[in-house]
Amino acid sequence: MVHVIDIDDPSDPRVDDFRDLNSADRRPDLPGGKGLVIAEGVLVVQRMLDSRFAATSLLGVSRRLDELADDLRDVDVPFYRTDAATMAEVVGFHLNRGVLAVAHRPEPLSLDDVLDKATTVAVLEGVNDHENVGSMFRNAAGLGVDGVLFGKGCADPLYRRAVRVSMGHVLRVPFAHVDRWPYDLDLLRSRGFQLVSLTPDPRAIPLAEAMTGEKVALLLGAEGPGLTEHAMRATDVRARIPMAVGTDSLNVATAAAMAFYERVRLPR
Repeated sequence: MVHVIDIDDPSDPRVDDFRDLNSADRRPDLPGGKGLVIAEGVLVVQRMLDSRFAATSLLGVSRRLDELADDLRDVDVPFYRTDAATMAEVVGFHLNRGVLAVAHRPEPLSLDDVLDKATTVAVLEGVNDHENVGSMFRNAAGLGVDGVLFGKGCADPLYRRAVRVSMGHVLRVPFAHVDRWPYDLDLLRSRGFQLVSLTPDPRAIPLAEAMTGEKVALLLGAEGPGLTEHAMRATDVRARIPMAVGTDSLNVATAAAMAFYERVRLPR
C-alpha cells in the first residue's frame, strides 16, 4: 500500500523531484536533466499508474489522496501529503489539480515495438508545439491510432504540458523516434504501410480517397510550413482535407483528428 508521508516544509529534499516545474532550466522533466515524467491531476495520475511509466512518488493534498485510494491500493511508493500553499511553493505555482506523480523515463520503444500489430500510425515532422503533440495523442487514443512516430524537429512528448494536454494518453499510446529521417520511412513501407502525407495543396487527392492500404501511416507536419518536400517525396500519396474557400490550413492536431476519423470510418 502507498506510504503516506506528511510534508509541511517546502524545502524538504524528499519532494525535490516536483520542484520548480515552471523553470526553463531546472524543471525535472528536462530530458538532459533528471528526465522525469510528471503526471498532473487525478485522471492523468491514474493513467500513469496503469502504464509502463512506473510512478516513484506522488505529491498532493488530502482530497486527492482520498480520490486515488483505490488506484494506490497496491502501489508501493510514497505519497507526500501536504496543503495547497506548501505544494505551490514546491512546484512554483498554484496547482488546481492538487496532485502530481513522477516517474523515470523507461527505455524508449523501437520502431518495431510500435509497428508490431499496428495498422494505423501517425508520423510527425517538425511538430514542435507541446500542446499540439499532447492533443495529437489524445486524438490518437480516441480514434484508434495504434502508435505515433517522431521525425526530426518535434517537441518532447514527455514534457509535462504535453502529458497534461494528452490527458495521460502519451503514457499509453506507444511512440518511437525515427532515427534516419526520412529514409527510415522505407521501413514502414517494407512492413506493408501505405505512406500518406497531409498537405493543403489543392492538387492533392481528397483524404477520403487517398487511404487505400490495409495499413496506413499518416504524415503530418508543423504549423505553418507543414511537411517538407523531402518528406512528402518519400510517401506514396499526397492527400488534402477539403476546406472552405479562403481557408488555407487547419491546426495540425485538428487535421490529425480528421484524418484519424476518416481512417476509422473507412471499411478495412
